[in-house]
Amino acid sequence: MPATPRPAPRLAIVVPCYNEEEVFAYCQQELSALLYTMVQDEMVQPDSFLLFVDDGSRDTTWEQIKAACTDESHVQGLKLSRNEGHQSALLAGLAAAAPQADAIVSIDADLQDDIQAIRRMVEGYHAGYDVVYGVRECRQTDTWFKRTSAEGFYRLMAAMGVRQVSNHADFRLLSQRAVNGLLRYTERNAYIRGLVPLVGFPSTEVHYARGLRTAGESKYPLRKMLALAMEGITSMTVTPLRLIAALGFSICAVSLAATFYVLVMKFTGNTVEGWPSIILSIFFMGGVQMLSLGIIGEYVGKIYLEAKQRPRFHVESFLQNPVKNLSQL
Repeated sequence: MPATPRPAPRLAIVVPCYNEEEVFAYCQQELSALLYTMVQDEMVQPDSFLLFVDDGSRDTTWEQIKAACTDESHVQGLKLSRNEGHQSALLAGLAAAAPQADAIVSIDADLQDDIQAIRRMVEGYHAGYDVVYGVRECRQTDTWFKRTSAEGFYRLMAAMGVRQVSNHADFRLLSQRAVNGLLRYTERNAYIRGLVPLVGFPSTEVHYARGLRTAGESKYPLRKMLALAMEGITSMTVTPLRLIAALGFSICAVSLAATFYVLVMKFTGNTVEGWPSIILSIFFMGGVQMLSLGIIGEYVGKIYLEAKQRPRFHVESFLQNPVKNLSQL
């Protein structure tokens, strides 16, 4: 159940950016216009702001962010010292915005997510919800392969016991206390979609239709999608390790049954000699062992990285201006 209704918040919209020079101007213009209308409608406070996080871009993205910070008092810019990945860039933006805002919305710079859904997210905050998930109504704009693989991924994660919202990426609203709770999860390999449900607090969903990318290329090709899937599975559940144990037990049971069968055949004089079955067994067991070692190695590697306690990111520059009253601009 939601808590007591809240007044209009100081809203921060956090936008991770990586090589977004082709869409940045459009993104900044559209989000600024949305923020202005929400201030006019008294949905958010006049000192609400946009925070763009440059994740080590190699193009002119940071130069455009700096120019926007100079021209617009409601725009802030955060530059990471190197490319750390979308999840780390998002966490950096949340950490920078949390002390300044009552509620924070995260959205990708391509604006494929419907920005009008942000108004409904803020209404959810007004109603007392700390977490408002943006959930896609359908995947008609995706290719057949991407749609099928995404649905399979969510089913696989659910089967392994990972709590996450289906068809939800990183388009969401978090209250200040929800963000502070999320930032207490200090693991180096963070899978935010799986961590947010662990924070708890009252939550709801806002459904929307996702559009096409206006310009540029997707920053999540197949390789990165598979890496994110592996990150989510190995970060949020130990079920693969348990499956390895179950597989090992099953193979041992089958081996014992086969041994008993071979002994019976030998004593009854019906032994069939031949090497194909032996070779196939060797290749099968070799494949099982290599796969098992790979999964175990993935977990050991995560333990290795976590034990070093390296920082998730380094901030090179943080541009802030005294925020003027948006209703007077």
